[in-house]
Amino acid sequence: MLRIIDMKLSLVKAVNPESERFYLKKSIVRTFDLIESNIGKMVLYKKAIDARKKDHIHFVYSVDIEVKNENLILSKGHRQITQTPLIKHLEIPQGTTLLKHRPVIIGFGPSGIFAALLLAKKGYRPIVLERGLDVDHRHEIIEQFLKTRQFSEQASILFGEGGAGTYSDGKLTTLINDPKCRFVLETLVKQGAPEEILYLNKPHVGTDLLRGVIKNIRHEIIRLGGEVRFNACVTDFIIQDHQLKGLIINHQDKLEVQSCLLGVGHSARDTFNVLYEQKVPLAQKPFAIGVRIEHSQTLINQSQYGSNASHPSLGAADYKLSYQANNHRSAYTFCMCPGGYVVCATSEAQGVVTNGMSESKRDSSNANSALLVNVTPEDFPSTHPLAGIEFQRHFEQKAFQLAGSNYDAPAQKVGDFLNDRLSTSYGSVIPSYKPGIRWVRMTDIFPNYITNTMKEALIDFNQKIKGFASDDAILTGVETRSSSPVRILRDDHHQSTIIGLYPMGEGAGYAGGIMSAAVDGMKTAEQIIMQFAPYQK
Repeated sequence: MLRIIDMKLSLVKAVNPESERFYLKKSIVRTFDLIESNIGKMVLYKKAIDARKKDHIHFVYSVDIEVKNENLILSKGHRQITQTPLIKHLEIPQGTTLLKHRPVIIGFGPSGIFAALLLAKKGYRPIVLERGLDVDHRHEIIEQFLKTRQFSEQASILFGEGGAGTYSDGKLTTLINDPKCRFVLETLVKQGAPEEILYLNKPHVGTDLLRGVIKNIRHEIIRLGGEVRFNACVTDFIIQDHQLKGLIINHQDKLEVQSCLLGVGHSARDTFNVLYEQKVPLAQKPFAIGVRIEHSQTLINQSQYGSNASHPSLGAADYKLSYQANNHRSAYTFCMCPGGYVVCATSEAQGVVTNGMSESKRDSSNANSALLVNVTPEDFPSTHPLAGIEFQRHFEQKAFQLAGSNYDAPAQKVGDFLNDRLSTSYGSVIPSYKPGIRWVRMTDIFPNYITNTMKEALIDFNQKIKGFASDDAILTGVETRSSSPVRILRDDHHQSTIIGLYPMGEGAGYAGGIMSAAVDGMKTAEQIIMQFAPYQK
């Protein structure tokens, strides 16, 4: 096939998939002087919105086509036409050292899921240990917590099948450029995700659909010989002479292990404590903290798309903003959820944590995003490898106390935050956080270097998106789990100094979202495949 880039269509011509494909083919024929009957299969590879000029918003495409006389067309040297690259995802040389035990994966988030899937496809029959519940029971218990406010670790949206990503929209944007990303997308589509994620520039699945997709991948892993155990929390590691020998599950069950892929999430604080006690090398890591900011989705649409804001070709608009403050701190928006909700991501009793999510249609009346300020180990209370966790916990517990000690979240309107006033009622933007919110001053939670940076950023962002710092926009806190505050050190083969232990994914400090974590999981699984032959029972 040939890949053609930089094809453009107006909003009117892209109003539905049939019209889009019809006009794309016509444009390709006209632009490159092709014979339409010579064109066979046509596949969208990329689709992005160009909204730099509000009066001329259009879509930009990359398209793969089957066409007669490929070589003749390539010989003409069109800048926009190249041979479609052939990607072979799973051609991995297999090692010869026979595994004495099946490989074990701790954590069934993105890194664990795709490590397990790759190992299962290659005949390694992995065992997955997930401390949380399957997606169906996760959903039931989370809903129960929101109604009763009775905290349970199992009610956290951070633990369980699919990891935290299951309840953060399933956003699949990434800054990494790795062919394995395509394998991740193709797998999600094969298991029920919408086909459009293969080509949209900013793909997402939606929490409502993602639950079923993740469950289908689990069934595929099991069909291929893998095993997934829920309610299986690894509570200790058996290490002898710097070599991993086994795991203790739920404080009582022992599992012998030769190779263990450690894909815990960044909120597995008890696991980090155990690793530290077992002298597994850990290091502090910078991250970011702040709040969730909510606006009317209509305001964001109008700011980004102008008079085209309600055009049927355009969905809910998003944004991505950054700012360098006078104190040399950076502020930025993160995990933007168009038409979404602010959700409770508490994972410990007597703490409040926020996150954001959208469902597949992104049809909520609010838009939300994290508004974060970078923090470094110099801000932490000590040089202890786990000091970043204590730094997070301090703000989470303060938020819990100031908001009434009942898992309400502290909130403040932007106008009141900028003028250091206590909010008393909401205006045009109704907070979406459940169980509920309580008005506080964010300056009572965060130190000045955080709040001053946020204030500067809000004023700057308001110049870029009119109304971003509007009086009625809502700040809800606290957002402390943007990334891991800890890195579990590993070598170029993804192995710790503890032989047999392979840290991976976001929690270990090597990824920053669903896609990069999934890819890191696959790369870690490749290390097992290249070193070992499958265990033979």
